[in-house]
Amino acid sequence: MSTPLPIIAVFAGGISAEREVSLGSGKASAIALARSYPTQLFELTADALPAGLDPKRHVVFSTLHGTFGEDGQMQRLLDAAGVTYAGCDAASSELTMDKTRTKDAAAAKGVRVADAVRFVAAGKPTADAVVAKLGESVVVKPNNEGSSVGLSVIGTRAELAEKLATITAGSWLIERRIIGRELSVGVLGGKAMGVVEIRPKSGVYEYSSKYTKGMTEYFAPAPLDDATTAKVQRAAETAFAACGCRDYARVDFILPADGDAFLLEINTLPGMKETSLLPMSARCAGLDFTGLVRELVRPALLRFQKAAPALRP
Repeated sequence: MSTPLPIIAVFAGGISAEREVSLGSGKASAIALARSYPTQLFELTADALPAGLDPKRHVVFSTLHGTFGEDGQMQRLLDAAGVTYAGCDAASSELTMDKTRTKDAAAAKGVRVADAVRFVAAGKPTADAVVAKLGESVVVKPNNEGSSVGLSVIGTRAELAEKLATITAGSWLIERRIIGRELSVGVLGGKAMGVVEIRPKSGVYEYSSKYTKGMTEYFAPAPLDDATTAKVQRAAETAFAACGCRDYARVDFILPADGDAFLLEINTLPGMKETSLLPMSARCAGLDFTGLVRELVRPALLRFQKAAPALRP
């Protein structure tokens, strides 16, 4: 007698700034997963596990982005409830949500990162202090948000002073701006998939460029020589391992004209519509969207079976 397949519980929504993005990811993923497994879509409206979630019947595939969903809080609730889930565990989720800790961990393993200043709003630096360390061309962004929420590209000392004056809460990061080609690499089971190049028509890949149709061109695979592609893929795998990631993630870089790529960030729960970057990377490796989501949940299904031997045949 065969063991019944668990139900894949797709989490979507949440209450972060990325709620609408998450709803799109969740719907697309649930449709694709339902082709292979019993699937149930849960739309979350609070920072809590949804009613009806059963650790004996469900394996969670989360598409929650941003605060609570991606920063380890939801993962800790799942762990405490004994629920098996796909993707990074609580510790690596918390680490990678913090851009500074991510870069410190990756840099310790030889991945290139940009010079930066991290601060909390109550102790923000002066524009003069930042310019003295990083120069006037910088990028200012929250230290723990995704989808480029709150990102500003700064070109002058006056612009930086104006931006700093608007910051009244939160943890922030100011990085030396690296001019180059923006790249994204999906990592599945510790192995890099295809490299995707992102070319925003505005010159800056911020929120509107990401989510407004026609604002950005994507090249999958990126038009890079084989040696450069391999170096970027190795850097993605190194960063993934350095941060203790599990199952899958998306790793983003800037590639200047004269050197190795700089790590931007690691997204442990990246966008999951068919047109999102992780699925683009997977298609370069021969995986369509349905095949990709099947592979993304496979390790979690194995963990579920291992944790519940009574359910096995």
